Amino acid sequence: MDVSIIVVSWNTKELLCDCLGSILEQAGDVDYDIIVVDNASSDGSADMVRSRFPEATLIVEQTNRGYAAAINDGIRVAQGRYVLVLNSDTLICDGAIAKTVGYADRHPEAAVVGCQVRESPDKVQMTCLRFPSLLNLFLWASGLARVFKNNHFFGQEHMLWWQRDSEREVDVVSGMFMLVRREAIDEVGLMDDGYFMYYEDTDWCYRFAKAGWKMVFWPEAAILHIEGGSGSTKQQPPEMFVQQQKSLLRFFQEHHGVVAFFIARLFLLIVNGSRSCLWGMRSAMSRLLYKSSLREWNEASKYWDGVRYCVFGIEPERVNRES
Repeated sequence: MDVSIIVVSWNTKELLCDCLGSILEQAGDVDYDIIVVDNASSDGSADMVRSRFPEATLIVEQTNRGYAAAINDGIRVAQGRYVLVLNSDTLICDGAIAKTVGYADRHPEAAVVGCQVRESPDKVQMTCLRFPSLLNLFLWASGLARVFKNNHFFGQEHMLWWQRDSEREVDVVSGMFMLVRREAIDEVGLMDDGYFMYYEDTDWCYRFAKAGWKMVFWPEAAILHIEGGSGSTKQQPPEMFVQQQKSLLRFFQEHHGVVAFFIARLFLLIVNGSRSCLWGMRSAMSRLLYKSSLREWNEASKYWDGVRYCVFGIEPERVNRES
């Protein structure tokens, strides 16, 4: 079998249905199977897959152990020469799967191949990143990365000067579409399921790179990422904000050591604290002038949650819930 397509879903029933339909329409002439891992959804996603897509292998998790753990359960039953990790809020365009498999066959040095990701038919999403570093974190924390986002030095992590219109070796292939060579997985291992959400793709690519494999972006195949991916995380934004920072700190601890971990934690503490204070002041001003400050208060609370995590390791409650 050429490729096993793994899609993880958590309460994305309609998006998942559209995604699976696009796979069937656009898979092309590759030999493939579909593995859907339902992360203890409560919206009937699993029943929809059973009734609408009986050809798919369905794994129903009893608890939500996180994205990486679900992907790993899919990989364990996958039979393909490649594993395609695909977000449930994407649509396959113009035979992207077959095209990417063909490219990977021609480039055996590549562990991971990514394709162009579009937010709309005429807007390309800025996927693929460089590995996290203290320099990149400082540039973000100081605001320099946003002020000079198109500068090759200050904006180096997100590479916004590159329009994602050319083939390029990259550090990180973004996780909404990752075609991964089975040989590389056998050598390096599965995703690190210590990442509940975020940076599991970064960690995986880092481990592939350390083992001598390459990650490649190839723009001749494309997918559509619904709403630029915002629909997948807006269900609980404050909790996901903290989860993202937790995963980033885990990456520093695992790959850059304890000193870098504490410096990164200090950076995040300073940023979260200052922004919580600024949004708190804006909330007070809005309350006085407009008698409405919900947005400002929510922002202040979100950054305060970040402070609490950096100081005490306390996560917002809903992240810890099993479903």
